[in-house]
Amino acid sequence: MNRLFQRAAQKHRLALFALTVVMLGVLAGASANAQEEADLDPTFSATFPTEHCRWSPIGQNAFFSLAPGTKHVLEGEEDGDVIRTAIEVLHKTERVGDVHTRVIEERHYVNGDLDEVSRNYYALCRESNSVFYFGEEVDFYEDGEIIGHEGAWLDGVDGAKFGLYMPSLPLLGARYYQEIAPGAALDRAEITDLAASVSVPYGEFEGCLETVESTPLEPGSLSIKLYCPGIGIIDDDGLELIEYRPGSLGAWPGFRR
Repeated sequence: MNRLFQRAAQKHRLALFALTVVMLGVLAGASANAQEEADLDPTFSATFPTEHCRWSPIGQNAFFSLAPGTKHVLEGEEDGDVIRTAIEVLHKTERVGDVHTRVIEERHYVNGDLDEVSRNYYALCRESNSVFYFGEEVDFYEDGEIIGHEGAWLDGVDGAKFGLYMPSLPLLGARYYQEIAPGAALDRAEITDLAASVSVPYGEFEGCLETVESTPLEPGSLSIKLYCPGIGIIDDDGLELIEYRPGSLGAWPGFRR
């Protein structure tokens, strides 16, 4: 168990007993009926005040960018294998229901071989500047061939519903669902640190946001992620940032704040 995991796990346990913080203005209390229907954990927010949102496929807050061209490359070892993940904000958008979303592609490699490609759909609420997650398409690979699509979901399809991915005003102890697709994807996050200092191959950072992710589909499984101001994700469960390229908000002529 590495140092970051120990620290995040300890704070996670303490948060269960000591923190009752909710996200004011960004998060709303989960609907009791919705929680019952989807069998969601009521300690994580599952509904959000987005009725007045003007959705945009471009924009950014301190910790997450939808600027086309943005790229993060993370690398590390897991069970003796070399793992590399390349995350790129594409110059491509996708309609999910009535929402115009930005496509972020993730390519996951194991020992140099392509293991998974996901195309993730995000949109920013201009009023709150928070980023929401509207679904993903997933391809799993083996020997260069697609072998499955587990975990794929889209908002509005088969009861799936969008979730909050990155609040513009993170609060310590806030807990929220990132994706709500019963039986397919139920990732949720808890903010466990707002001032982490982290060193990765790309550089040293302060004032970073730490989240602990979990899912009832894999009980007991935790994933720790760290996001730093102005750059985004730098550590994904031990995969550390080795390459970063900023994008451009000017790539979308219709964007206005």
